Amino acid sequence: MNNYQTTVGIEIHCELKTKSKMFSPSENGYTKDANQHINEVDFAYPGVLPTINENAVRLALRAALLLNCRINKTMYFDRKNYFYPDLPKGYQITQARTPIGVDGYLEIEVGEETKKIGIHDIHIEEDTAKSIHHQQRTLLDFNRCGVPLIEIVSEPDIHTKEEAVAYVHKLKELFFYADISDCKIEEGSMRCDVNVSVSKDETLGTRTETKNVGSISSVGEVVEVEAQRQIEELTSGNKIYEETRRYDEAARKTVLMRRKETGNDYRYFPDGDFPPLVLTDEFIDSTKKSLPVMPDERRKVYQEYGISEINIEKIIANKPVSDYLLTLENTNLKIASNLLLGDIAAYLNKTNQTIEQTCFTKEKLKQVVQKLETNEISHNTFKEILTALFEKEESVDAIIQKYASSTISEEDLFSIVNQVIDENPNSVQDYKDGKDRAIKYLMGQIMKATKGSADPAKANRLLTEELQKR
Repeated sequence: MNNYQTTVGIEIHCELKTKSKMFSPSENGYTKDANQHINEVDFAYPGVLPTINENAVRLALRAALLLNCRINKTMYFDRKNYFYPDLPKGYQITQARTPIGVDGYLEIEVGEETKKIGIHDIHIEEDTAKSIHHQQRTLLDFNRCGVPLIEIVSEPDIHTKEEAVAYVHKLKELFFYADISDCKIEEGSMRCDVNVSVSKDETLGTRTETKNVGSISSVGEVVEVEAQRQIEELTSGNKIYEETRRYDEAARKTVLMRRKETGNDYRYFPDGDFPPLVLTDEFIDSTKKSLPVMPDERRKVYQEYGISEINIEKIIANKPVSDYLLTLENTNLKIASNLLLGDIAAYLNKTNQTIEQTCFTKEKLKQVVQKLETNEISHNTFKEILTALFEKEESVDAIIQKYASSTISEEDLFSIVNQVIDENPNSVQDYKDGKDRAIKYLMGQIMKATKGSADPAKANRLLTEELQKR
């Protein structure tokens, strides 16, 4: 690309998962019915005063802590002034001077490398109304107006589309697990503005901002196509202007919306309706302690249990499954995760239930995992008893006895046991040497030879008796 280097900074607007709006008691709820969650404060009627949503501040603090930011313990709110129909007050309440978090970072993994992306700041603000363009008219839905937001502004440390995608994906994952936001890009609760510039040297080029990119994959596409557009402009002798653009996914190109405003156009000044907001050490400490186990910590636990990388990412992508696994103490999580991602997930999807709504308790699952681990039952047996486990309140042993079939005779099983012993002298010696895994291996060979039709209890008894004779 003619020796040009691409430099990217990303601004992410993330709606906070609160019950009410940032400065009013109106409900913070997504609905397709327009203008249902609004009141006088949202419209700044004369004589009304805003109040600060404490939970929104706590969630914003969570985000700042997760992104390793320095916390501003004393904060002020400011008014960002501009005239646009989606802003009924004529200004937006934000934090221009004292963002809640500054000088942070987020580590991302791209291929085999780990890279640190700087976070310039995280600040709290309120969302605007939603503009709906219909034929020759623009309609306004004020449900979103006043919803609490945090804006995360990265440093220009991103240089490839892969890094951009990894950054947004990692941040979304963190915020979702920390219950900061539902991060639903399709509903607008997470929106990305992508700043791109190109340069042949260390000096940053003139940047453009592509607003409201609609998906994580599109963030990567914007980096690629906008950098290419700028390079083509420069190589043709043209100038790059600071512009606000949008991304046309169908045409796979960015489109000019307007030339960029400058900070002075917004005429920031302190909002006189709010006294200073002071975060106490107690408030900060309690927020730290409320953070759940985050995805990277969970990945380490799953890796220790030998779960494959593919399954680990499937588990992390399914938070209810990940949360459920962490509650299974003294259990083989590799086997448990295979069941939860496979047959159990299929049954629950088919019946449109959660596992808590069934008779398949955690204790039952732990017993099943143990029986599979010790080869007391086969996976085929588990499939046979699956429905009963979910629908019957009987014990696991009772269900196995009642619903699991066994088609192999004891005489045939005896022959197979001896055949497996004869074919595996090394495992027989390991058993004699006191190695517990040897009998598990031999049981596995028996179940394989019988295609899972053997009664595991009988097979285990016969195997133990025959090994003691050798």
